[in-house]
Amino acid sequence: MDATTAASLNLLLRGGAILVLLLIAATLPRDLPRRNAARLGAAFAVGVAAATLVSAPGFGAATDLWHAFVVALAAGAMFVFWLFTRALFDDAFHLRAWHGAVWLALAAIGAWNCLALAHTHTPLAAAAGLWLGAMPIVWAALAIVQSLASWREDLVEGRRRLRTLIVATTSIYTLAQWAAAMLIGWPLKDVVESTANAAGTAALTLFVAWRLLRAGGDDLFGAPVADAAPSPAHATPASPSTVELIEAAEPPDPRQVDALETLMTVDHIHREPKLSIAALAERMRMPERQLRRLINQGLGHRNFSAFLNTYRLGDAKRWLADREQADTPILTIAMDAGFQSLGPFNRAFKADTGMTPTEYRRLGGVAPTANAPPELAESGIG
Repeated sequence: MDATTAASLNLLLRGGAILVLLLIAATLPRDLPRRNAARLGAAFAVGVAAATLVSAPGFGAATDLWHAFVVALAAGAMFVFWLFTRALFDDAFHLRAWHGAVWLALAAIGAWNCLALAHTHTPLAAAAGLWLGAMPIVWAALAIVQSLASWREDLVEGRRRLRTLIVATTSIYTLAQWAAAMLIGWPLKDVVESTANAAGTAALTLFVAWRLLRAGGDDLFGAPVADAAPSPAHATPASPSTVELIEAAEPPDPRQVDALETLMTVDHIHREPKLSIAALAERMRMPERQLRRLINQGLGHRNFSAFLNTYRLGDAKRWLADREQADTPILTIAMDAGFQSLGPFNRAFKADTGMTPTEYRRLGGVAPTANAPPELAESGIG
């Protein structure tokens, strides 16, 4: 292939990938307007489209405001990807002010590098270039860590596999560019501008688009933000998604549901601070995959920690409202309920009740929220 043909193919592949990415960015918020993950997925698609354009041969030669704007979008793309993975694996994830501050800092460095540093040969320019080259690798690595750390918590089996597949392929592809540069001995800039990289970007974009179209919104992005809280025990679980219907043609055995509820409400197994889904599956004498389906479809929960916290917070709220335990330290209540430290307990308690444990106790307690199962009406810490 001669140089002219390679250059034309490079631009054609990048143009096609950008069009598909912008289509994804436009359709996700339209079709799934209330999903945090969908909004972040759209923002990530815009960032990848910008990065695909920035890495086109010859783009870096220009230093006007338009080019700086595109570079700024590209500089923050992998940070948005990390946020995207956070939202994918946590139905209750919310953007914070510091998230916006980090993105603005990354975008500002990218724009500054384009306008003032890219064509200089100062140590500052070298440092900025190294920073911009390293950041995608850092955020991709963090995304992999996030997906691995949260993987076992997800109770929706089909969504769990689909999410992991998309996160893994995107992260590995980003890391592969750096590895290729190291192995071949090329500058990273040459690798990302190559026709092979353009083909890889186009293939990955088409793959993600195909999976999104095939899966449907609820499989990948979960319930709307307003409905992200776990369902109470005994509540009718939400309608299963397409992937779940394929995997589970039969509903969970009611006897197994009752056995699980007995472990939680009579044996109080949730008070074990290091209870894992593997340990619970062993107690239930069933495979982990079957237990995930049982909790998800039988009790309506989508996340294992949220499932445990339903019972743990029910204990804590009851004990905090008990005047006979007014002198019991909040840390003791948290630990007896099954939390391993005070910080996670305080965050989960405030998310569930809208107030801190101290405020809840001072007000004498309120009627248990819908998240607390009715069986938790007994008293005592034990």
